[in-house]
Amino acid sequence: MILTLDVGNSQIFGGVFKDESVILRFRKNSKGGASSDEIGLFLRSVLKENNIDPKLIKSIALCSVVPDVIYSLKNACRKYFDLNPFILQAGVKTGLKVNYHNATEVGADRIANAVGATQIYKNKNLIIIDLGTATTFCVISGNREYLGGVISPGMRISMEALESKTAKLPSVEIISPSKTLGRSTIESIQSGLYYTHLGMMKEITQRLIAECFPIKKPLIIGTGGFANLFEKDQIFDQIHADLVLLGLFYSLQLNPTFNSTKEIL
Repeated sequence: MILTLDVGNSQIFGGVFKDESVILRFRKNSKGGASSDEIGLFLRSVLKENNIDPKLIKSIALCSVVPDVIYSLKNACRKYFDLNPFILQAGVKTGLKVNYHNATEVGADRIANAVGATQIYKNKNLIIIDLGTATTFCVISGNREYLGGVISPGMRISMEALESKTAKLPSVEIISPSKTLGRSTIESIQSGLYYTHLGMMKEITQRLIAECFPIKKPLIIGTGGFANLFEKDQIFDQIHADLVLLGLFYSLQLNPTFNSTKEIL
């Protein structure tokens, strides 16, 4: 079995693969900075609680947009699984040609999404929209060129900005509202968050298609924690909640010489 970990600004999103199927998904708050012991004990506990023997984990693949967490994660993998984790970072094989001015600036989670999508949809033009802490757009051509993207504040960041920068506006649950017109402060905020984001995604997607794929239209792929909220709006051709985990899984396969044997410290 393979353990995959996507470390974001708000959460650690994890999954366990048996063969090529995800048999377990879990999330953990990543704010505050956890020690290697806290992370290791959590990972072993969540596996055991779901009837998976930690000894069955033969490889661990991870990506992180929080550099300070990587050290603790590496030590947790070595101490509690006796494994050296594969880290998706500059220098590993991804099968992508990154056309950023500085390829190392592309977030590891965005690369993982791109690897996952290009393995699923071979030779297809793609736009991946990841709705997490930030909402990101990644544009990939059918010949696996990572052309670039767009980064905007995510729905939760927008809500927290309203709450922290105003005297009376409360924190609200982020939902797909049944109507645009709100009849309370909470409903009004929920509508504003949802439809502002929906309009932004439609506008940016249309512009990216016109700029990058004017002849052969791309597939629009939704992923991330909030993607399913927009399922009824038909903005996505496909929604893949596990895309980043799949990208980590495939990246590990693309680097067959990686040695997971624990390093001698």
